[in-house]
Amino acid sequence: MTATIPEISGNFTLNLQQQLARVVSQWTTHQGIQGSAIDGVELIRCDEPSSCGSSVYEPSLGFVIQGTKTIQLGDREIIYQPMSYLASSVHLPVLARIIDASPEQPYLAAKLKVDPQEVAELVLELGDKAPPLDPHGHCPELVCGLCMSPMDEPMQSALSRLLSLLDSPGDIAILAPLARREILYRALIGEMGSRMRKFAAADSQSHRISTVISALKDHYAEPLRISELAEAANMSESTLYHSFKQVTRMSPLQFQKKLRLHEARRLMLTEGLEAATASYRVGYESPSHFSREYSRLFGAPPRADVTLLRGERRAPEPV
Repeated sequence: MTATIPEISGNFTLNLQQQLARVVSQWTTHQGIQGSAIDGVELIRCDEPSSCGSSVYEPSLGFVIQGTKTIQLGDREIIYQPMSYLASSVHLPVLARIIDASPEQPYLAAKLKVDPQEVAELVLELGDKAPPLDPHGHCPELVCGLCMSPMDEPMQSALSRLLSLLDSPGDIAILAPLARREILYRALIGEMGSRMRKFAAADSQSHRISTVISALKDHYAEPLRISELAEAANMSESTLYHSFKQVTRMSPLQFQKKLRLHEARRLMLTEGLEAATASYRVGYESPSHFSREYSRLFGAPPRADVTLLRGERRAPEPV
């Protein structure tokens, strides 16, 4: 399944796109993900197309300003074009690849980390002001944990107000929370708002799956017990399995496996653990089994992959 999004045209969009590209380009000194002076905001730059990279998306809003990338979530592919944004409602292991970038026209993007509780509080505050759950009269109970939309003019303006604060750091403490809140508000009343709100509604099936995902993330090294997860989520095992796959586009076992492999990679890279030690730490019983699955996900055996990462000989992975 592939989702695409039309590019937005017009002088207003062009001017704001140029402004946003200037700010992100100015404040990214190298390729890859970089922090910023604004809490919860990261900037991304890539000067060339990348190979397919594996990462775990956290609850966030991601904005592509320039360039194009593809995201693979299970059986779903999203083509993420300039001046569009992506909402990740839960933690999701994905494959991503930048397909349009050059030194003259680099891939430029911004990411805003989102606290699900912050979204839930804003949903409550919106109350009846929020648009219907589905503009076409259809309201499926479950949705994929990733959704995408073009940035309309209000969203572009809100993002510009937030990122432009990097040029006036003295204003960040007071104005950044206001700009951040406006961005969340625009997302919740926009095209993707109904799907985002489903993950914030405590009585919805989507919210139950988000709690299951949180449990898997916190206890990824433990044996997977579907019956316990289903009981905690107040769902039958079959409903849990079906619903989980709708949201994540993968089974709970596949989801857990990817979380384990990502954590093992982090342990080897940042704590210097050997592959066998890292494999046991994340719940594998067989180092050889771990090595095979690691190679399938990351494209190289553990030691070779970590050596490449430490030597920075690999192109920056997309986010």
